[in-house]
Amino acid sequence: MKKFLTAAIAATLATSSLGVASAAEAQSRGDGYEQRQERREDRREYRQDVREDRREARQDQRAYARWQQSQQRYNAGRYYAPRGYETRSWSYGQRMPSYYRSNQYVVNDYARYGLRQPPQGYHYVRSGNDVVLAAIAGGLITAVIASLFN
Repeated sequence: MKKFLTAAIAATLATSSLGVASAAEAQSRGDGYEQRQERREDRREYRQDVREDRREARQDQRAYARWQQSQQRYNAGRYYAPRGYETRSWSYGQRMPSYYRSNQYVVNDYARYGLRQPPQGYHYVRSGNDVVLAAIAGGLITAVIASLFN
């Protein structure tokens, strides 16, 4: 009976020491798990920041009303339409032909005419007495400011 009792106590001590060892192993493995969790959270925060940046850019673009009537008119010299084109009124969503994107029609001194700085990737283009905010690359029209020039 003593042998049986001694064996039972020894087995209990052995299993409890194994439990302590396996808990220590789990804790050491847990550090890697926690690091992966932290990296995953960092990636989520980064994605959230990128989304917020995109949202702010969209809000900046929306800050430009699609069609505006100019409050003041400016003299900027006579307007000559590109060869083969006539003066026309543009609207939001249309595309300006590439010829309008030459330096002759781009309005670089926007502050002089009471215009805000265009968003990155956009510029102002003169078309008749109107000014159009268009994408530099594709010519997509974002806003039209009517009757800015005499």
